[in-house]
Amino acid sequence: MAGTAAADTLPSRSAAQAPAATAANIAAGGVQADVVKAARNAAVANAAATGVTSADTLTAKDVLTDPEGKRHVRFERSQHGVAVIGGDLVVHLDAKNSYLGVTRSANRQVTVPSVTPKLSASDAAAKAAASADGTAAGKPELVVDARADKAVLAYRVTVTGTPKTEAGAAHSVLVDAASGKVISKTPLSDAFISPALKAKLREQGVQATPRVNTKPLPGPVKPAAGAFPAQATGSGSSIFVGNVPLITTQTARTSFTLKDPSRGNAETRNAGRQQLGTFSSGKAFTDTDNKWGNGTTSDSASAAVDAQYGITATFDYYKKTFDRNGIKNDGVGPHALVHFGSNVGNAFWSPDCGCMLYGDGDGKTFKQPLVALDVTGHELTHGVVEATANFQPTRVDDDQNQFGEAGSLNESFADIFGTGVEFATNNSANPPNYLLGEKLGLQQTFLRRLDKPSLDKLEGTVDYWDEGSYDREVHAGSGVSSHAFYLLAEGSGKKTIGGFSYDSPTYDGSTVTGIGRAKAEQIFYRALSRYLVSTSDFHDARKATLQAAADIYGQDGAEYKAVDAAWAGVNVTETNTPSANANLKR
Repeated sequence: MAGTAAADTLPSRSAAQAPAATAANIAAGGVQADVVKAARNAAVANAAATGVTSADTLTAKDVLTDPEGKRHVRFERSQHGVAVIGGDLVVHLDAKNSYLGVTRSANRQVTVPSVTPKLSASDAAAKAAASADGTAAGKPELVVDARADKAVLAYRVTVTGTPKTEAGAAHSVLVDAASGKVISKTPLSDAFISPALKAKLREQGVQATPRVNTKPLPGPVKPAAGAFPAQATGSGSSIFVGNVPLITTQTARTSFTLKDPSRGNAETRNAGRQQLGTFSSGKAFTDTDNKWGNGTTSDSASAAVDAQYGITATFDYYKKTFDRNGIKNDGVGPHALVHFGSNVGNAFWSPDCGCMLYGDGDGKTFKQPLVALDVTGHELTHGVVEATANFQPTRVDDDQNQFGEAGSLNESFADIFGTGVEFATNNSANPPNYLLGEKLGLQQTFLRRLDKPSLDKLEGTVDYWDEGSYDREVHAGSGVSSHAFYLLAEGSGKKTIGGFSYDSPTYDGSTVTGIGRAKAEQIFYRALSRYLVSTSDFHDARKATLQAAADIYGQDGAEYKAVDAAWAGVNVTETNTPSANANLKR
């Protein structure tokens, strides 16, 4: 169900970097361990389908059981003890742990003649640092790069101190362990505003005028009595959504911290305009009366209110909608650092930090922190994607723009569930809609939208699939699957939803009848968490959502037919599915 990416794909994270809580739960034994064992045995027994060899070791990254009884074990692979990039797979079992099938990144067996490098680790580190203009290189790690038509032994090196990158200045660089050629380099943080868009806005001299919505804050909250720390109810005055309730931690009679114990200790801290590498380096926000911010940037806590409101709303969305307990499904609440760096006009999901990073604006295009609700929902969804399918772009250019269908799916799922956070939160000061970035104050009044993505002229987002999708910038390419989701949820044609007007066309002029947002979300989430892998493309996403619809609603149901119609509406069909060889060549 998956294609294979080209040679310069962004490195995925190794099995050793899988979420620690999930790995610990799996290793602890019991039912999950039995499922993992059965899946591993099935992968070996069905080697022709799974591509697993005797040299491979499979490490479970995630184990999911459907209400209907099916089990899905997501594996990361190592060969002769070396992590394999592009070797991830999901083994599917029935309720009795019998093999049902596999979703895999590499459509062939992965083999390298040797895992002994010709290039020294120190030379690899030097080449990596030079390629990314970095000031420091971490310890090189040997990996097998299995994403092209021939597997290659390589070093993976984390390079820091790169001046081009706003967030953290860290890159992951892959260096061929034989030739010393740099295979790929990409920033580790995922930015809401792409480098190409930022350059375009600056070239046009655009100054965004964000839509703020401040309200006066109510009186101080009466301190609780009793033992500390304790859960407390406070309130905050935000920049974008006015006055909001906040659950905080009371540490003394008149001392509160912006940490929510009811949501896995979700917390926002202050980076103090430094580019901090870890969340723990941030300074905790504290207050004496549990009344936070004043609704403007004159109070450093105002942006923190937006961020805390956003990360807890996103936590709630995933828990209530999909029973996903945290970004990594490990019960840990999201973390955020506001006031990150100097003149940073962006917001980021940082895999290394495992947290959200928000700059205060660049003083030119964006003069406010990018702490809007859908921005947070979008960026935290990148964390969910990292913990599940872990989509990777097929190419990254010298300006750090990413390309390819898997990367486009990454942006699309973040947009889909970013709007989902808005709909689930249903804040009247932030009316839910199928637009992204409508609070940022851009002249086109939004950044992207799902009903007719091509209305985004800034990024050149497309409505339909074509062969250009193979190497299209990921934000521009995201429109294909985002449009398919909208058609599935709401259908084609003109309509008004929650006071917003939409007019969604189809590629072939067909009429698509929507099945409702709730069902569409369940289908897309199940596809993401069970049936998609790091190199999946749009046609793989079609198959995955069809399988998800069959799982939940039956293959003969209206939902299954609607999924097929929605993808046809964006020109993704069974008949125009590229061959596996075509995937390799691109």
